[in-house]
Amino acid sequence: MLTPLLIASLVGLAPQTPADSLRAADLLDIATATVADLSDDGRWLALTTSRRRDALGIVAARDGDPSYLRVVPAELFAVDTRSLERKPVFAGKRPVRAATWSPDGTRLAYLDVVDDRSRIVVWERATGRSTVSRLTTGSYVAENSELRWNAAGTQLFFALRTEAWRTQVQERFATMVRGPITRLGSPEQEPFLPWEALRREGNRRAVASWTPATQRVETLIAEGMIGAWSVSPDGAVRVWNDDLTKRTDYETIMGRTERVLARVGGDTALRVVFPTLRGVTLQWAEDSQRYFFGRDGAVWMGRVADARSAAADSGRRRLLAPDSIPASDTSRAARDRRARTRWTLVRAAPLGDAVIASRMDGLYLVDTLGGTRRIAALPDSTDLASPRPSVLQWSHDGRWVYLAVSRRDRWERGVVRWDRTNGLTDTLARDAQFRTGLQLSRNGETMALNIGASNRPADPYVADPSLRDARRVVESNPQLGPGSLARTELIRYLDADGAPQWGVLYHPTNGAKPAPTIFLVYENFFDDTFDATANLLASRGYAVVKPSVGFETGYPGEAWLKGVTAAANHVIAMGVADSGRLGVHGTSYGGYATNLLITQTKRFKAAVNISGKVDFISFYTDSPRLGDRNTHAAERSQDRIGATMWEAPMKYIEHSAVLSADRITTPLLLMTGGEDHNVPAINTREMYYALRRLGKNVEWVNFADGGHGIPMTNEHEFTYFHEALVGWYDRFLKAPVAIVP
Repeated sequence: MLTPLLIASLVGLAPQTPADSLRAADLLDIATATVADLSDDGRWLALTTSRRRDALGIVAARDGDPSYLRVVPAELFAVDTRSLERKPVFAGKRPVRAATWSPDGTRLAYLDVVDDRSRIVVWERATGRSTVSRLTTGSYVAENSELRWNAAGTQLFFALRTEAWRTQVQERFATMVRGPITRLGSPEQEPFLPWEALRREGNRRAVASWTPATQRVETLIAEGMIGAWSVSPDGAVRVWNDDLTKRTDYETIMGRTERVLARVGGDTALRVVFPTLRGVTLQWAEDSQRYFFGRDGAVWMGRVADARSAAADSGRRRLLAPDSIPASDTSRAARDRRARTRWTLVRAAPLGDAVIASRMDGLYLVDTLGGTRRIAALPDSTDLASPRPSVLQWSHDGRWVYLAVSRRDRWERGVVRWDRTNGLTDTLARDAQFRTGLQLSRNGETMALNIGASNRPADPYVADPSLRDARRVVESNPQLGPGSLARTELIRYLDADGAPQWGVLYHPTNGAKPAPTIFLVYENFFDDTFDATANLLASRGYAVVKPSVGFETGYPGEAWLKGVTAAANHVIAMGVADSGRLGVHGTSYGGYATNLLITQTKRFKAAVNISGKVDFISFYTDSPRLGDRNTHAAERSQDRIGATMWEAPMKYIEHSAVLSADRITTPLLLMTGGEDHNVPAINTREMYYALRRLGKNVEWVNFADGGHGIPMTNEHEFTYFHEALVGWYDRFLKAPVAIVP
């Protein structure tokens, strides 16, 4: 076993870890506290707490198996929002999820995983007694099940599966992975890519109700390819998305063709609410009877009771419509007006009496009885000084709309509340802190949310609906005292094209200037959220920069050269970075960016590619467990090539770093997971053998059981990963010191 000391010896350095620096073990002890649910009366929180080490033991080899559950063990508490007293629901940590309070707040239901299967547990707050679901023999709670109470608090709605389904998908998975023989057919024989067909089996389930008092289970929606579903609070209306996809969709990643079906009361016939959801944005009121949808720039409302025709909009009412301009008018003025007047559905009111919709100039509230008012202006994309709003929450009675507002030229983040009764807006908070996960109790008297300072893990808080008297429920990470984390700074610079870009600078905790500096690359960065790796490096004396880049379809490789090197120039001019000691690394798309970047510049003295592709051509049709993700990413989304490999073969060649390996002078560390089915290690491995053939400075660390990114297999491999990462930079960016025997 290689220890951190031996790693340091191998790279020619003695360990240079100050006593107060972060270590890999410290990163495993970073805790997360999450509000799972807030009771209707605002009196009780369901709170889960876990540490990063609780996620160790992931079996990446089972990625792609729809029956595999990745649930992190956690503690579960009932928290009194008045006294903040915490009462454990069970002893120790268990793999639980979907905790939800009964409407009266006396019972907490959650899904508990035992023997790789979920079960429903109902815990009584007053007595501490628990009731565990006993389902029909041969059935169990679906791995992807939701959990919801009925209005009376007597039943729970959930998704159901059969043991026969589980056996079938596990056998198919085993055959796909181990054989002994696999035979894959043409599109005429197999309309779906084989791994996508297996993934789609995750939609096969039924929806049922369970009555804890009697253990009665009743099927509400028969087994089928069921996507999103809802059951009205009284159980009378059942609505679900029915998957009708006929073949692999190469236009949308993991795309589906769905229709919306409903059954009302004792109906013998199904109602077709929508024959297809293509081009439709759909939202439901909480009664599962009224719905709103956006289509072709207009916003409509309807009711399930009126869903008699599969094709017509009979019974539906259009609430908003774009300006009517003939399609034949292709003038710039006409195109601009169409864009300015198109509406997008944003949020439906819980009671179904209003919606929020947006167009280019703002957010609007539309009352179903008539009347449209602007809630907030949306600034032009070039106006960075004006705060940009987004909807956070709507009070249950529909009076209050909570909005997040944030500046785009500085770290100023806030929450405002718009009053539907008078149209006035109050600023509830505005500072540099993050406020996320906002929940308002049904009675509107209690708020729960996460609050985090710059570059610190957030903690859960409770407050009144005006965000006054905010009280921290639990301090998750008291061990991260002053000075243990980096000071952050927002930087602005111009890229090589003269376009303004933003980046986040994590100063070294020892305050050294100029410092060896590492660039963590991906796409765009602005917020200084907590980053464990950046803080680990900062605690070891490195400045860390997250630079933003500007992309142009067809030329993604230029983006990192133009943006990252410009950011380097900026922090050097600031006196922060040592121009002779620059490093760069990234994970996944950032790892790909790193490898491509060092084929274009010699400025970096060390580089690390973590789970990043190096051969665009072989990657294009690889990674089968992700279906058509790789081809879509190249042609239409993240990779931004903008064409198929046969339409633009030279683009794929130009963006394959391995084909320019002879240009690389930067020492490169490659880190992969042997069970990474996002970016297979075999792709990154190509760079190792290419650079070895060329006599370049390269090392490859492969974690045989690891998945994508940091290995979460066990503590040793997690520690090895981080010490190898820091050791690589120490070797090339810090002056060697003599090793004392």
